[in-house]
Amino acid sequence: MTKPALFRRVSLVGLGLIGGSWGLALKQRGFAGRITGCDQPAVLDRALALGAIDRAEPELATAVRGADLVILAVPVGVILEQLASVWEAASPGALVTDTGSTKRVIMDRARGLFGRDPLFVGGHPLAGKEQSGIENAENTLFEGTCYIVSPLNPADLDDDRVIELRRLIESMGALPYICDAETHDHTLAFFSHLPQLLSTGLASVVAEEDKVRPLPLDLAAAGFRDMTRLAESPYTIWRDICSTNEDKLRQALDVMIRKLETIKGQLTEGTLEHEFEQGRALRECWRKLKICD
Repeated sequence: MTKPALFRRVSLVGLGLIGGSWGLALKQRGFAGRITGCDQPAVLDRALALGAIDRAEPELATAVRGADLVILAVPVGVILEQLASVWEAASPGALVTDTGSTKRVIMDRARGLFGRDPLFVGGHPLAGKEQSGIENAENTLFEGTCYIVSPLNPADLDDDRVIELRRLIESMGALPYICDAETHDHTLAFFSHLPQLLSTGLASVVAEEDKVRPLPLDLAAAGFRDMTRLAESPYTIWRDICSTNEDKLRQALDVMIRKLETIKGQLTEGTLEHEFEQGRALRECWRKLKICD
């Protein structure tokens, strides 16, 4: 990897799955600068042992101060709490970005704080697992994925720091995708947030039914396994996502509820074929885009 011209000191605030994977990916691709991690002491110890960071700093302001690139890889609620402190501590020439799964609230908060020095640009890697934590971080997590880049102002895309961030994202095997916060939150409500609640809801329904009339879980095969994989995701992450995208998620749930009512009626009418054909067509479209396997 060509040495970044601008980013020699990177600060990773939050060393869970995403922050840890950022550090591992930079190291694996030959980043020669210094990576500072900021998290709880026990997490920092694990990150140092894994080689995801070069320096551990539990204090936010100290970790951010002097960094060329600051990546906020913590839950959305924590990002909102930290933005003002990060703005105060960041160097004038720094670029600050985040990895939050919702964008409108974060971008609105950042818009009230940041100018061009330091500069803020929103981010969201569309990569992850149902298991969180530094122990699940991978240096290949971002490969073959889209990575949302959401500027406060369109002109910011021409800033050398944002250009350098996009190069870093590409070096990790991801595709930078420019997207405004409104489009992001509406789209992700359907593609990410709704699937999470459907998976969680299905697992919860089965758990409740099992209490009323025991269900032999030995009979749960691949379909149930695949549909409930996301149910293992931690509530601490999804609490903030749901609360900061409530309006879009309610819209998606309303659409889903109407669809389920339609399907319920089609059970007796024998007209389910259209739903199957439409679903298969969407999957085929994804295959052509090489998005699903």
